[in-house]
Amino acid sequence: MRIGLFGGSFDPVHMGHLLAASESADQLELDEVHFVTAARPPHKRPVAPAEARHEMVVLATISDERFRASRLELDQPGPTFTVDTLRRARRRWPAAELFFITGADAYRDLASWREPQALVELAQMVAVSRPGYDLGRLDPFFRERVLFLEIPGYEISSTEIRRRVVDGRSVRYLVPYEVEVYIVKHRLYRAD
Repeated sequence: MRIGLFGGSFDPVHMGHLLAASESADQLELDEVHFVTAARPPHKRPVAPAEARHEMVVLATISDERFRASRLELDQPGPTFTVDTLRRARRRWPAAELFFITGADAYRDLASWREPQALVELAQMVAVSRPGYDLGRLDPFFRERVLFLEIPGYEISSTEIRRRVVDGRSVRYLVPYEVEVYIVKHRLYRAD
């Protein structure tokens, strides 16, 4: 079994995330891709509550049989660290080959993550390309151990989506329709 663990804040999940997960599944021949919503990431403060972000992931992933919305971090107390998530995943799937997938931009500060050397022992670390980011500046130890996946460009960010919602602009075709409806219904990311 080859399992991808796609980590992120997903604040909100968008079409770029889905494209990255699909391309990762294809290129790495993964059986499943679990979207691991960061509950309380130590390096950033999500805008939407963790449960709302998870519910949007559920809505976004339900139509692809390869995708799973994971609670691997959501049910843990305190700040959530990738190394702890990977240890839980290793206990849950001891015989699986694990791949930790995230955007290349997240890897720019990999050396500052908790127990960074343990990460590469627990899973194959995978960085998916993002416009404007390259791994050339990574510490050589990590550069040799992080698999870089080139995926078709989809220049979109959760920050831009939140900004568009605040400005009253459409996010159609940037997020799945079900996520757009959820954002409107729950009045997420609005200035008022």
